[in-house]
Amino acid sequence: MSDMMSDMGMPSIFHPHRRGFFRGLAAGAALLLVSTATYAAEPIKIGLVTALSGQSARAGEALTRGATIAIEEINKQGGVLGRPLELVRRDDESNPAKGLIATRELVQREKVAAVIGGLDTPVALAIVPFINNAKVPFVDPWAAGTPITKNGAADNYVFRVSAMDDEVDKAIVQYAVKNFGAKKPGLILVNNPWGESNEHGLRDALKAAGITPAGIEKFEGNDVDVVPQLTRLKDAGADVLFLVGNVGPSSQVVKSLDRMGWMPPIVSHWGPAGGRFTELAGPSAKNVIFVQTYSFYGNLSPVGQRVMAELKAKYPDIKGPEDITPAVGVANAYDSVRLIAAAIAKAGKTDGPAVRDGFYAIDKVDGLIKTYDKPFSKTQHDALTEKDYIWTRFEGNHILPVAQK
Repeated sequence: MSDMMSDMGMPSIFHPHRRGFFRGLAAGAALLLVSTATYAAEPIKIGLVTALSGQSARAGEALTRGATIAIEEINKQGGVLGRPLELVRRDDESNPAKGLIATRELVQREKVAAVIGGLDTPVALAIVPFINNAKVPFVDPWAAGTPITKNGAADNYVFRVSAMDDEVDKAIVQYAVKNFGAKKPGLILVNNPWGESNEHGLRDALKAAGITPAGIEKFEGNDVDVVPQLTRLKDAGADVLFLVGNVGPSSQVVKSLDRMGWMPPIVSHWGPAGGRFTELAGPSAKNVIFVQTYSFYGNLSPVGQRVMAELKAKYPDIKGPEDITPAVGVANAYDSVRLIAAAIAKAGKTDGPAVRDGFYAIDKVDGLIKTYDKPFSKTQHDALTEKDYIWTRFEGNHILPVAQK
């Protein structure tokens, strides 16, 4: 039959060369199926709850970019457990109730393996009880309130790759004494759980340094005139101000100082870095010195060089380090994703309790801020310490490191 078909000019599917051809087709199809299956593997979802609108939207965008770059790098390397990572974002609008709703949706509907979130301490504190009850790891890349990780839960699922108030407060006191000779600091703090956390931390740090503050004043997040509080601190002889407040409230403090014609040194927590501070505070924004955990200026590590190049390639508005504002958002989120991926790999699955225990098993992870070496334990859920802080100020719209004495 086959000979007859060949004689008639019709191809024979049994010809030896054609058998090889079809074997090749079959092998190619099998390879395609395998590749398609790998590509179509169900992604491991990582949630991000942050302010994507409002005065702190710039910080939310920085967190998004840092997390995105890390996820793209990991996926190019094959993902985690053979599955790609996927970022799922929700806007909390800096509102605790909305942050909790967004987190609940990510956990219950999107089935995320972990949540990154907590730009604002009040938002993070609202999320913590739900997260611990749901048994899903939560990594805080920004909010510094001490009770976020030290929350008293017997089964704690909250980790942090960010500054912590108690450590920042010690650093604020040390910086002010060393650089400004502070002897009688005045405390001007936002009246919310974050301000309360820092009041405790600053009191302890000042007591340890043998310093009595000139006074402690509070202001509301929506105050547009802080002159009365600042006047009391001035009259009490304050020689430096310790400021705690996010973008909007901090800008009102600076504008109030301008109206008074009084501009003592200001050493701040990192609230001003979160958004349109220079626009809202005006020219005197440059007088505020504030803490950060990373800068893209100077001699970068290999990781820093790589991420800098990837940011430039992906985001047209980034031409150099001056365009990465706030850098702390990019760095903290990038490192958070890297640590989450390492924890999932250690766990070998995406089950919440297993991933939580995976954090404790992390060995070394190369991040932007540093190389993490066993960063977490059952009694230590904060990956950064005072040694990881740097001091910065605004020059125009750019955050630049300041020289220290």
